[in-house]
Amino acid sequence: MTKGMDRREFLRGAAVAPAAAQDWWSRQGRDAKRRLLLVGTQTVTGTSKGIYAWHWNPESGEPSLAGLAAASDNPTFLALTPDARYLYAVNEISDFEGRKSGAVSAFEVDLAASRLKPINQVSSGGAGPANVSVDHTGTAAFCANYGGGSASSFYLSPNGQISDAVSHFQYHGHGPNPQRQEAPHAHRVTVSPDNRYLLVNDLGLDCIHIYHLDPLTAKLKPGDPPRWQASPGSGPRALRFHPNGRIAYCVCEMASTVDVLEWNPQHGTLHQIQSVSLIPADYHGPTRGCDIVLDRHGHFAYAANRDYNCLVTFSVDRKSGKLTMLARGSCGGRIPRHLTLDPTEKWLLVANEESDTIAVFGRDEKTGRLAESPKIYPQSRPQCLVFA
Repeated sequence: MTKGMDRREFLRGAAVAPAAAQDWWSRQGRDAKRRLLLVGTQTVTGTSKGIYAWHWNPESGEPSLAGLAAASDNPTFLALTPDARYLYAVNEISDFEGRKSGAVSAFEVDLAASRLKPINQVSSGGAGPANVSVDHTGTAAFCANYGGGSASSFYLSPNGQISDAVSHFQYHGHGPNPQRQEAPHAHRVTVSPDNRYLLVNDLGLDCIHIYHLDPLTAKLKPGDPPRWQASPGSGPRALRFHPNGRIAYCVCEMASTVDVLEWNPQHGTLHQIQSVSLIPADYHGPTRGCDIVLDRHGHFAYAANRDYNCLVTFSVDRKSGKLTMLARGSCGGRIPRHLTLDPTEKWLLVANEESDTIAVFGRDEKTGRLAESPKIYPQSRPQCLVFA
């Protein structure tokens, strides 16, 4: 980045190589001396009041509580702009300003004070938003409305303010499971590595909706084809791209599987090449697939399963992207909601909702193996972990 060029000029200028631009900003985060762990929480139960800040020690893998970063109503999922100046949180509620809708809140990150400064708040366009993401240029944000069965996109101004929805898609229909799939349930919004598409996981309709993205306006239009169809009753929940940009990993909540998908960036299509289970063949109790994360080199992947309360470590084939299970162990608590690697990738963190804890596992970068016994830190109803 040249002197005098702001973050948007740099990232837009790198539109032909957005992965390189994203990596530049990633390096800035890894090299920063001051690290802050921001935790989105559920405030409906427990004692949480909003988003919490923890000082992070990358050498020891120990967080120390800085305090309440921002009071907020049920801020269950968080997303930062690429330069970490602004943070966006979904407010997973069903009544916003008298409408049957949740909200998306915008904040400025004050690293020195370990606080978040409120900027503005807008309707999410549907009830119970469960996920928020930001594009690679920091000009667009997206949310998945689980309760409302819809997805919305928003324009982000240079000062961090979030606009009202500029695109909104209401889904219709149901899946084969009448208890879990009586209606659409959008669960995750993921921007493609080249910043040209948005993918929306729909647990209720067993599909991933695919949209063309215009980052200059944040507007979306359906792809052709407009979706990838998963196995009936599988419930696609989470999605993560491999660093090579050619493979995506979809965690199916109801089937407790990871579907390995080839991504064609020219046509905006997905094709399944593998499906692996997160639970043992002889386990027949309650189970829900949760989340997945990969290291920056794409050599190892880690997935979580709720109810069975486990973490599964996979090696990733460097050519095909297929997964091979290396280990299965405890997630260090009850009902994991979100996984993340710290900026050094020496530590894997797990937000365990029902045990009111954050578990920190030591990680061997060469073998991918996790420590058997994590360090445990108290946090009421943690839902999402983000490093600034």
